Amino acid sequence: MSEKNPIIVKVSGPLVVADNMHSAKMYEVVRVGDEGLVGEVIRLEDGKASIQVYEETAGVGPGEPVKCTGKTLSVELGPGLLQSIYDGVQRPLKVLEEKSGHFLARGIDADGLDHNKKWDFVPTVSKGDTVGEGDVLGTVQETSLILHKIMVPFGIKNATVEKIESGHHTVIETIATLKTEKGETINVEMRQYWPIRIARKITKKRLPDTLLKTGGRSIDMFFPLVHGGAGCIPGPFGSGKTVTQQTLAKYCDAQVIVYIGCGERGNEMTEVLNEFPELIDPNSGEPLMRRTVMIANTSNMPVAAREASVYTGITIAEYYRDMGYNVALMADSTSRWAEAMREISGRLEEMPGEEGYPAYLGSKTAEFYERAGSVDCLGSDDRQGALTVIGAVSPPGGDLSEPVSQNTLRVTKTYWGLDAQLAYQRHFPAINWLKSYSLYVPNLDKYMRDNVAPDYWDVRSDAMGILQEENKLEEIVRLVGPEALSFREKLVLLTAKSIREDFLYQDSFSAEDAYTMPQKQYQMLKTIISLYKEGMVLADREDFDFKKIEEHPLIHKIAQVKTFSNDETKQYEDLRAEIVQVIAAL
Repeated sequence: MSEKNPIIVKVSGPLVVADNMHSAKMYEVVRVGDEGLVGEVIRLEDGKASIQVYEETAGVGPGEPVKCTGKTLSVELGPGLLQSIYDGVQRPLKVLEEKSGHFLARGIDADGLDHNKKWDFVPTVSKGDTVGEGDVLGTVQETSLILHKIMVPFGIKNATVEKIESGHHTVIETIATLKTEKGETINVEMRQYWPIRIARKITKKRLPDTLLKTGGRSIDMFFPLVHGGAGCIPGPFGSGKTVTQQTLAKYCDAQVIVYIGCGERGNEMTEVLNEFPELIDPNSGEPLMRRTVMIANTSNMPVAAREASVYTGITIAEYYRDMGYNVALMADSTSRWAEAMREISGRLEEMPGEEGYPAYLGSKTAEFYERAGSVDCLGSDDRQGALTVIGAVSPPGGDLSEPVSQNTLRVTKTYWGLDAQLAYQRHFPAINWLKSYSLYVPNLDKYMRDNVAPDYWDVRSDAMGILQEENKLEEIVRLVGPEALSFREKLVLLTAKSIREDFLYQDSFSAEDAYTMPQKQYQMLKTIISLYKEGMVLADREDFDFKKIEEHPLIHKIAQVKTFSNDETKQYEDLRAEIVQVIAAL
């Protein structure tokens, strides 16, 4: 072998160092070793390249060849993404299984999209029309739920449509021919490529001011997220991060879901992969997979691929956002992604930051969440799309002071803090209402007043105040017992108990209780709060026996508010009227 050919000089786990790499570029995809393992250049120095390998490197040694491809790590975008299950570098797992069985062979490769399947392309422009980047050339009915829009690739401006063909085409066939101002002829296919580490272009970002309806009462009412927002779910082991994200994926009103299992346990991902294809989308009544893309990168897969998986997922999500859809991305868990960065950084012998994480952990985290947003898409048809990012964080021992949690909290505006104690009490979702917060409340002020109720925020404020006061009173109860409390304090505890057990607790196995519309949430909470407000008229009566309220059948009726139907407002109004009558009689 000629000395001028790139060869391996060092192997350190997923990190391979190659010499004679003068022609290589940063983030270029290379083929490593005799088996052609997929790798990516992450450092260049004096003709030597450090390569992050996305496959197992056992058996690879110095002297083996390295082949440069001249391409950056990119995803193949086009019809066929939905209902697919990929690994961290967009290789379809079903195709890989057909090629090598249940255990993936090294050096195996597969296209991200099926190049043989034909799609029915319907043009939306005609010969002679002028188009530019982001404009829609035509559509493909990808699934029964999603109309896939074929867009003009980036970098093309003021081009004339010379030819466009309707009918059945594969993603690699030419469906349109464009002529640029400079006289260049460009053949457009239904697929396009995009480098995963670069955010896709937009016209501008908009202020996100529309509620992402999740059906979770503790989320929508107390700690809401918006379309185009960024939220995080930190919590210790066993507190329900994965279950919460799966519930959000199933019930949120996003039109497209991208679910990334990044470094999670294999049995957890197996549950997801078995369950998701059978789930029925409550918004449409059709299988949930018809609007879902899944990326599975379990903890036993090569560590470097974790680092790529989150970028692969968010690039696919941005692609559907560019079509004008509301997209939700679930990343479970970003801690595993950060750990992969730490391992590669250590092998590169970079100066470690806090707890051994690389110094660029904060900037990488911010860069990832910054790709969320509500945007005006490129194109002349004024499309608007939104990408909502929800990342789970797994702090060791539940310690939120560790770097990944802190850097995530710094760049996300909604924090759903999961509590192990609530999880052990089988309280779902185990979101701690005293620690969690949402900074999107001001954005939603007008939306909730106009779409739910004018006094929506007053009811929410009253409920939060009661829960916070309950927390203070619990210490007194532990010290001196409940009998030492005043009537008002006992009423606070009774109302807070009802908020916790009848409102915040949801049965994830019950289709009726697992999802609650914002209007019903408001009616439920207002009814529970009315017990406190009406009961306060009895606070001045020193001789009044509190047990008359505590043991009244009315309390059982209030506990049944979650069984009322979504659109039955009159039932809530009748119950509130009955509360007024009962308190007046007492």
